[in-house]
Amino acid sequence: MKSMLIKMKNVFLFATIMFATNYAQSQTVVTGKVTDKGSAPVADVNVLIKEANGGATTDADGNFKITVPAAGKTLIFSLVGYQSQQVPVSATVNVTLKVLNKELGEIVVVGYGNKKKGDLTASVTSISSKDFQKGAISTPEQLIAGKVAGVSVVSNGGAPGSGSTIRIRGGASLSASNDPLIVIDGVALSNSGIAGAPNPLSLINPNDIENFTILKDAAAAAIYGTRASNGVILITTKKGKKGSPTLSFSTSVNFSTPAKTADVMSADEFRTYVKANGTPAQIALMGTANTNWQDEIYENAIGTDNNLSVAGVYKTLPYRISLGYFNQNGILKNDNLARSTVGINLNPKFLKDHLKVDVGFKYANTNTTFSDRGAIGSAVSFDPTKSVNSGNTRYGGYTQWLDAGSSTGLLGLAPRNPVALIDQRSDIGKSNRIIANAQVEYKLHFFPAIRASVNVATDRSTGKGNIIVADSAATAYKVQSIVNNTQFAYGVNNQYKQENENNTIESFLYYNKDFKKINTKLDVMAGTAYQTFKTTNTFFDNFGKNGVLISKTQFPNDVQENRLFSYIGRINLAIDNKYLLTANFRRDGSSRFSPTRRYANFYGVSAAWKLKEEKFLKNIDAINDLKLRVSYGATGQQDGLGNYDYLSFYSQSNQTAQYQFGNTYYTMSRPGAYDGNRGWEETATKNIGLDFSVANNRIGGSIDVYDRLTKDLLSPKTQSAGSNFSNIIVANIGNMRNYGAELNLNVIPVKKDKLTVELGFNFTYNKNEITKLTEFPDPNFAGFEIGGISGGTGSNIQIHTVGNQRASYYVYKQVYDPATQKPIENLFVDLDGDGLITDRDRYRYKNPDATYLFGFSPTVNYKKWTGGFVARASVGNYVYNNNASSRGTKNSILNPLGFLANGSRSVLETGFVGAGNRFYSSDYYVENASFLRMDNVSLTYNAGKLIRSSNAGFRFNFNVQNVFVSTKYKGIDPEVNGGIDNTIYARPRIFSFGVNVDLNLKK
Repeated sequence: MKSMLIKMKNVFLFATIMFATNYAQSQTVVTGKVTDKGSAPVADVNVLIKEANGGATTDADGNFKITVPAAGKTLIFSLVGYQSQQVPVSATVNVTLKVLNKELGEIVVVGYGNKKKGDLTASVTSISSKDFQKGAISTPEQLIAGKVAGVSVVSNGGAPGSGSTIRIRGGASLSASNDPLIVIDGVALSNSGIAGAPNPLSLINPNDIENFTILKDAAAAAIYGTRASNGVILITTKKGKKGSPTLSFSTSVNFSTPAKTADVMSADEFRTYVKANGTPAQIALMGTANTNWQDEIYENAIGTDNNLSVAGVYKTLPYRISLGYFNQNGILKNDNLARSTVGINLNPKFLKDHLKVDVGFKYANTNTTFSDRGAIGSAVSFDPTKSVNSGNTRYGGYTQWLDAGSSTGLLGLAPRNPVALIDQRSDIGKSNRIIANAQVEYKLHFFPAIRASVNVATDRSTGKGNIIVADSAATAYKVQSIVNNTQFAYGVNNQYKQENENNTIESFLYYNKDFKKINTKLDVMAGTAYQTFKTTNTFFDNFGKNGVLISKTQFPNDVQENRLFSYIGRINLAIDNKYLLTANFRRDGSSRFSPTRRYANFYGVSAAWKLKEEKFLKNIDAINDLKLRVSYGATGQQDGLGNYDYLSFYSQSNQTAQYQFGNTYYTMSRPGAYDGNRGWEETATKNIGLDFSVANNRIGGSIDVYDRLTKDLLSPKTQSAGSNFSNIIVANIGNMRNYGAELNLNVIPVKKDKLTVELGFNFTYNKNEITKLTEFPDPNFAGFEIGGISGGTGSNIQIHTVGNQRASYYVYKQVYDPATQKPIENLFVDLDGDGLITDRDRYRYKNPDATYLFGFSPTVNYKKWTGGFVARASVGNYVYNNNASSRGTKNSILNPLGFLANGSRSVLETGFVGAGNRFYSSDYYVENASFLRMDNVSLTYNAGKLIRSSNAGFRFNFNVQNVFVSTKYKGIDPEVNGGIDNTIYARPRIFSFGVNVDLNLKK
């Protein structure tokens, strides 16, 4: 037995030795080195065995050593930021890794889904928070001003929270809306305003936003159908991320100062002019003061922006909770916006990631004090030789123009004291807004290629306010009461209220399949969406400040509703990772249109060819990415239309259409014009684009060329007398074309350990042309005049005409004195040669839309410092200077009604008297408003951990907004929405100082 055990032991030892020998002989020890394209060693590269367990990493010199078992045939080399490589096993393996274009792998939010940036087939631009504009940002769209080709963001003025006008590729409509659709975390917002708020977007906290995605062409935007004719902006807010929770706090204080005021005569210039041109009676009207009325109404203002958030993962629940408080005083006295916000994002996953839930909640409350904007115009025109106070108690003690023969004691059409307009009026608005949604997505256990998704969302707001004007105020002094037909000082005490409720429910099925045998990926989506939009306006009786009834409303509530029901579908196809195809479809039905025209189909088709993946380019290292895109699609338009305009309906009359019964006036019902055949505007877009990245990803960008045609354009149409309740209605009778080109370019000329320089540049060329405006050709039809101006009673200065750009200026050609080159008043070129100057001699001259837009945003990182600026340029935009035309004449200064008014200094150049109305239509007042504006200069210092024992990181920043504007335009600001400059609220120059603290809450 013993000998048997000894023999078995020997056999076992022999077998073990033989196995170990064979195992050792079957292993391969691999050594090598990993470098980059410049032969520099790459550290921390992961070296893995594809067919077995085991791995290694490269050292600081790029060297590695790994033992590979017999089963191992391939090594995988990978590192974040580099393209992975697979190499056959051998004794020595040296590898050169290529830098990966990270942007191509970024996930971009598109309509009802996500895509890798490198797989986009349409004209889509994404911009993340690291590239946003910096400073005191009150509304979200200001974050991307000047950052995206084809996107124009023009401020609506200098009031806090006033927002901006956004145009994507110039807009596509004449009479309907030109605003893009805005979608926040899957919630499509209404473009309607919110009572009590300066702008609906002022209730969104910009600090909560992670990125913007702009869908510019119809192929990308068609998934949103009837609301996408002017493009779509998708906003994604910040969410929780893996890792230790992080507490972030930021605070900044900003100082605002008027950057420029209207160019009017000083008190001394005014006296000189009046003495030289006025009658003795007019000269006697002057005072002895030297008052700069613009200085009296404007002031330096202070504001603050504070944000606190915590983000991380609790067990398996990613979360982010944020609080914000923004308080900004305006440079116009008594202007203020105070906004408080709460944001919650929860993104848990269950059932081994088969069930995904995204919950978002955003709440905002604003308290806005609106100063009287009329004070701006009054400050420009009030007599600078008058003092602010009169020295007596009448009219609140403020100086006013008086008329002893008037029942009010005031000179009726004279301007009112601008300081009194501000001090004697209280207009406070309060608004609340909730945007909430819950999206549930389930990947089927038994068929994981299919996902089901349901999204339920709501956008609700309430706005209300109270306007009070003192009973001693000149604007409401001794006006006849319609209650008892007596006169007394009554003031104003009016209320307003509005409630908006917009709800959405969407359901989708997604199918994803990778057909490996034919190297093809298929992604299909189909679903439905139902949206409701409801606005309730509450009307109140109007009272004087002393409680006396002024007018009575018979209809306390006006409810406006419309609904949208949609079928939605999309197909994505990728073949051999080279050829990409996307098709979108949406069928919309809107209650805004009659049953016969209620439904319409919208679609988009786009394709891309990844040229870099072809053999003839794949091995060219100088080219990192090259992709050609083509697309075509059709989108629609319904925003800007009434909810019931296809019916003959009644609505509440306005203040000028009240009926008197006894001593009381009542608001009544009045019929509205209707068109039962009105349908959608439809915009079809062709787009060709090229995405590129070269020079080791140091130069990259995109080029797009597009052509957009809007048909069934909604435009004014004349009606026969008695055939409708108005002589003009808005109907589908026009066509308009927009065409242009865009360039986005990013360059990294310097990239070193301590110094990096990045240059961002974008360029836009856009033109539009109206191609149809009447149902039948009419040689006598000149076009539709628009653009009312002040000063010329009933005058319009713009026109929509076939063959021209929209809103072209419709003016006379000014004649100039050959000796002095000054314009000769009311002397124009006789263009039709009939010897008379008539309307037939007006011509189309320039327009307010810029032909070329440029954006430039360099950034420099040096050690712990980051600096940069954002500059924009606009070329080809013109502005009608209504301030100069209405206030730059002798008659506007030496007013025949018996008062003096300050005026534009242009009167010193022209010498115009102001006889008649024709001079208002001179092309002299249409000025070149091309400009170069530096929007922003910023400097940040990353101080890191100032407290060694703490996990807190500190960053300090300094910022200047509205740094300078270079332009030939003589008005306050060359950026004027609509192209008619008439006393705009000047944008301030803002200096901001701030600190950011990020505290890692790891245990």
